[in-house]
Amino acid sequence: MPYRSTQILSPGPADKTPLHTIALAHDQRHLRRKLLHLDNDDVVMLDLKEPVMLADGDLLVLDTGDYVRIAAIEEPLYDIRARDPLHLIELAWHLGNRHLPAEIRQDRILILRDPVIKAMLEGLGAKVAEVTEPFQPMRGAYHGSGGHDHGHSHGHSHGHGGHHHAHD
Repeated sequence: MPYRSTQILSPGPADKTPLHTIALAHDQRHLRRKLLHLDNDDVVMLDLKEPVMLADGDLLVLDTGDYVRIAAIEEPLYDIRARDPLHLIELAWHLGNRHLPAEIRQDRILILRDPVIKAMLEGLGAKVAEVTEPFQPMRGAYHGSGGHDHGHSHGHSHGHGGHHHAHD
């Protein structure tokens, strides 16, 4: 008989001891209804009212009153460093303009490895290093609450064609 979960504690309180941990990559943590397999072959049937982006350390509340912890697996990433805070904002803008999942921190940005993007960032003066660590990208404007699932079919142009921007 599978466990059932309709509730998430985010972030999971430190005083709750989970029965199990489920390790998932960033693109496996955007969920609403899904069967999640535990390492002991038990199954958790996740059934939420709306899609959520689970974060490292979130707890699924099981119908038994127990908990399962979500863990972000380590992924191959680029660690992007800027000259100064304004340069970091500029780099974030370029990444956002390309709709890339990014984890933006005060002193760096993390993205999935892509040699073309690495070359672009280095051309913009960024220092780019390969790292392997958990990835928690920002929740985008088109994902999450409000029931808006725009997929990727926005009807507006980003000027990727013949237009030239000052910093491209």
